[in-house]
Formats: sequence, C-alpha cells, structure tokens
Amino acid sequence: MSIETVNSVNTRQLKDMFLYVGDQVVACKPLLTKIDSAIGDGDHGIGMSVGFTKADENLKANEFTSINDVFKTIGMSMISSMGGASGIIFGTMFVGGIKGLETKVSLDLPLLAGIFNKALEAIKQRGKADLGDKTMIDALQPAVEALEKSAAANESLVEGLRKAEIAALQGVENTKQYIANFGRAKSLGERAIGHQDAGATTVLIIFKSMKEWLEGQENG
Repeated sequence: MSIETVNSVNTRQLKDMFLYVGDQVVACKPLLTKIDSAIGDGDHGIGMSVGFTKADENLKANEFTSINDVFKTIGMSMISSMGGASGIIFGTMFVGGIKGLETKVSLDLPLLAGIFNKALEAIKQRGKADLGDKTMIDALQPAVEALEKSAAANESLVEGLRKAEIAALQGVENTKQYIANFGRAKSLGERAIGHQDAGATTVLIIFKSMKEWLEGQENG
C-alpha cells in the first residue's frame, strides 16, 4: 500500500504516534541542550525531556476515547511538569488548538491543520512573539501554512506532514539570520545571528517524528 493512502488516524493510533514523538524529543535532549547553550540558558533540552517524559507516562497510563483528550493530556502534562515559559508555550501547542473543538475520534489533514492553526494563534496571543522573533513560531507558522496548503489540495495526512517538516526545517534555518527578541538571547543582539533557535528546532523534531511514525505504519 502506498503511504499516500494514509489519510487519517484513530484515537489509539494518535496516542501511539505521540508516544513515538515524545521518545524522539527526549532522545534529542543533548542536541537541544547544545543549541540552547549557545545563546540561551541551556535548559531547553532538559525542559522538553521532562515535559514529554511526563506526557508519555500519562499517555501510557490511560486509554482515550477522543483525539481531544490525547492532545489535552500532552499539553497539560507539559504545562504541569515543565514550568516556565517553555512549558506554557509548548503546552499551548497541544491544548490551544482543541479549545472549543467538538469531540473527534479520528484525525485527518484538514483537522490537524485547523488544530495547529488555532494553537499557533493561541501561542502568539500568549507569548506575544511573531515570525522573525527567533522563537518556535519561526518553525510552527511555516509548518501550519504548509499543512493548510496541503489540506486545500486534498493531499494525504502523511504528505501534508512531509511538507510541514520541510517548511519547519526552512524555518529553523531562517532563525540563524535573526536577532532574538525574547529570552536570554535577546541581550546578545547581533551575536545571536548564526545560531538556530532551540524552540524552533523542537517544533521541527515534532513534525518530523509525526511523519516518520506514519511512514513506519505504512511501510511496516
């Protein structure tokens, strides 16, 4: 079966997908720590590892009847365990998009694009950052736009995630050109140029891992 035929996942599959995503983010803890140490506090990798480890624990401990609950569990796990700005922002990436969403038992590309678009707006409202500020927005917004474009073209879920990964990667590369307007890196001014943003890198890892999991399901 062609991987282009992956058009949706059910609640159980979504849970398994995000267990895989969490494992990949935790595995990237040294990389994220190295990136953040260059211009930040050096604790981003630790925080993301703590957040996704707690999310994995809570996902494994429960069975879910809706995709809403999967997203909510991940987001609330991050907010409660990480603390600080990163916990709030990345938690909002998962809870912000399902606020007010009617109960859903499967996830397709249009719904995923809608959830992450709403999450993007919630993050912008909460953190006040925008494109070009050298934050996770620089990877998330291009990824969301890629998802929406793929959804409008009636492409498959896995194809949409492929294009979102490419867009997020370009977004990460773009952060190397920016000065920082938030966090410790803000005080560095032009010295932050040449270094990629750790939060944007985490967003890239998330989309890359979602795509990898889906491809693994088809190829397996």
